[in-house]
Amino acid sequence: MERIERRIVSQISEVRLNETQAVFSRWMRHVKVRFAHLFIHKGFMLLAIGFLLGRALILSKLLPFALPFFVSVYAMRRDKAGLAFIALVAGSLTISFETALFVFAAMFSFLLLNQFVKKFFDDLLKVAPFVVFCLSLSTKLAIVYFFSGTPTMYESVMTLIEAGLGFVLTLIFLQSIPLLTVQKHKQSLRAEEMVSLVILLASMLTGTIGWEISQLSVEHILSRYLVLVFAFVAGTTVGSTVGVVTGLILSLANVDNLYQMSLLAFAGLLGGLLKEGKKIGAAFGLLIATLLIGLYGNGKTDAIPTMIESCLAAALFLLTPRSWTETVAKYIPGTVEYTNEQQQYVRKIRDVTAQRVSQFSRVFQALANSFSNDRFSSNYKCDEKEIDYFLSDITEKTCQTCFKKEQCWSHQFDTTYEYMKQMMVEVDAGKLLQNHQLLREWNRYCVKGKKVISIMEKDVANYQANKKLRKQIHESRKLVAEQLMGVSQVMEDFAKEIQRERENHYLQEEQIFRALQDFGIEIGHVDIYSLEKGNIDIEMSIPYCEGRGECEKLIAPMLSDILGETIVVKREECAVYPNGYCCVAFGSMKAFVVETGVAFAAKGGGFVSGDSYSMIELGTGKYAIAISDGMGNGERAHNESNETLRLLQKILQTGIDETVAIKSINSILSLRTTDEIFSTLDLAMIDLQNAFTKFLKIGSSPSFIKRGNNVMKIESGNLPIGIIKEIEFEMVNEQLKAGDLLIMMSDGVFEGPSHVENHEVWMKRKIKELQTNNPQEVADLIMEEVIRASSGKIEDDMTVVVAQIKHNTPKWATIPAYMYAKKAQ
Repeated sequence: MERIERRIVSQISEVRLNETQAVFSRWMRHVKVRFAHLFIHKGFMLLAIGFLLGRALILSKLLPFALPFFVSVYAMRRDKAGLAFIALVAGSLTISFETALFVFAAMFSFLLLNQFVKKFFDDLLKVAPFVVFCLSLSTKLAIVYFFSGTPTMYESVMTLIEAGLGFVLTLIFLQSIPLLTVQKHKQSLRAEEMVSLVILLASMLTGTIGWEISQLSVEHILSRYLVLVFAFVAGTTVGSTVGVVTGLILSLANVDNLYQMSLLAFAGLLGGLLKEGKKIGAAFGLLIATLLIGLYGNGKTDAIPTMIESCLAAALFLLTPRSWTETVAKYIPGTVEYTNEQQQYVRKIRDVTAQRVSQFSRVFQALANSFSNDRFSSNYKCDEKEIDYFLSDITEKTCQTCFKKEQCWSHQFDTTYEYMKQMMVEVDAGKLLQNHQLLREWNRYCVKGKKVISIMEKDVANYQANKKLRKQIHESRKLVAEQLMGVSQVMEDFAKEIQRERENHYLQEEQIFRALQDFGIEIGHVDIYSLEKGNIDIEMSIPYCEGRGECEKLIAPMLSDILGETIVVKREECAVYPNGYCCVAFGSMKAFVVETGVAFAAKGGGFVSGDSYSMIELGTGKYAIAISDGMGNGERAHNESNETLRLLQKILQTGIDETVAIKSINSILSLRTTDEIFSTLDLAMIDLQNAFTKFLKIGSSPSFIKRGNNVMKIESGNLPIGIIKEIEFEMVNEQLKAGDLLIMMSDGVFEGPSHVENHEVWMKRKIKELQTNNPQEVADLIMEEVIRASSGKIEDDMTVVVAQIKHNTPKWATIPAYMYAKKAQ
């Protein structure tokens, strides 16, 4: 019992703890949102920046920061210019009244001059640096003249330097102020923006010169903290840059801080090098730099205060929340956080794109369903509605003026309707005149029987035309539905391909990279797009090998051992990268290859044949062989057959099923012209992974498969393409084996010898007698035999395509990579 009570108390405590954590998390998020609202949206951050820049001096005399800052704020965020004005005046008052007067006069003069400037310039941003230069120069000279009389040469030169600094700082502040005062998402900092931001932060630090806590300099603590943050977040390059820039600006403000530039630069370097040790490693780098450089400052007596300042900066850095450093890192290219942020953005775009493609797929599927759910019946006999319309039209022409109308259609409706319906069916079938019994009964029943029959025989043509039109509409709707469904399936597959996670291959990329590096092969990068069995897709960059074939002879065999599958070079582009590296794509080797041979001849030995052929290697791991025979001979037949194969190739390459592709081509060719132009199509789709072959023979001659001494015939009874719009194709499947010869031919070859009674037996005998398995030799020998058997005459266009199925044997044996062979699988 006590155990149960303790468990209940423990669970209650855990629930309360989770609730407390949830409340604390919500409170922290609320505080973060309020903080961002006050400091960024309300502009209170400008108060802090303006106050520090208002008291920031160069060489203890020059004040180049105040006016550029105010002009930049006025140009970028005019609604917050009042806060900047107050902050700058307040900061300058902490130095002297003369300084405050200069700041106030310069800003007030700008407000007056701006009313004049905007009449000539629409964009203040373009002329702001020149306005600052002129105002700074004129205002400072005026104040010097008011207090001291005519300016000396020294004062004039210093005033000119201050105005020049103001010109440069205006350009810098225009880039850096939006980074601190405007919340932007998915934005990376360019190198110029990063340096501008550092200059702004370092300029703010000069405003802290003279502030001390127990004889410890505040600007030293904050400057080292700033360098630590950037070194930890972005590494040695950025850390050293921040150290140099910060140290330079602090030394310009106070010559005694000149040695700080070396200390901060060295601290940024060591902090970036030791960032792998987390925050403690970066802080340790600062302490080492302080020990090595700090001793050469103002003597050994200052070593202890300098170390204490570095310790305080390190402590402040260690207390910095991790979320802050991660937020900063997201904006700096090259950091892990920035890469993850970009990957999330790319993943989001990818998912949105896949979703849109999937939505389009569903739209096409819905359209296909709407067309397939045809309201017209597939049985094209007379339906009740059409019969009613037809009989209503007949009745209007005959019964409307008949004196027995009321009796026939009110009192004897069923009998009248059945008689007229039966006669309509007989008229539609053309058998009414032979049905004497029905005619006698109808003439006895109706006083206008002959007139009704006469009008019915005349109007039945319109009825039959309407019925034919309905049938064509139904066929067209069915064809469109099939095509839309095919497009929908292709788009759905594409959406799934887009959503495939490539991030899961990072471990395998690293393992392959290390395996090749350990073997002594220099690799730029490895990108894995697919590790699916039989469909591996890997891309690498390697140094130019000067034609020695390292990719084919070394890298591909090693990948074959690592991945447990034969890998070959699919594509190689030499020296495409700026550093001279080559781009090489590796992929799975297909289990089979197809070697082909072709022989053809035009009728009468002409130059243009009505036959066309094509060998297409599809990206789906299939190999298509096709022969098309246009009706007739000559250029017109050639154009028709060539158009058929061109359409077939384009549609098959999209990934649409071959049956849908054939029906689409049939629809296009049948609707394109009213001429009696038809084409045959003999198509073989060979799967290169297992040699399974699909045959689609549309009005074509038989094909033959030679396996050893056996010859098999492949045929089907499909009509040629373009004869009828509604067509169903019979598909023949056959499992081919290595060494098989597939022989496809047009009717000019199969039916070439006119004296032969049984063309099939004759062709099988000729194929069996062949003494070679070379595809080109086989094609030439068959063509020669047919022409010999025709007494040297070519009575029709002739085309023979021969394909031999072979095992795909790699040229190079695998090279073992023992340590990583199993890890990357």
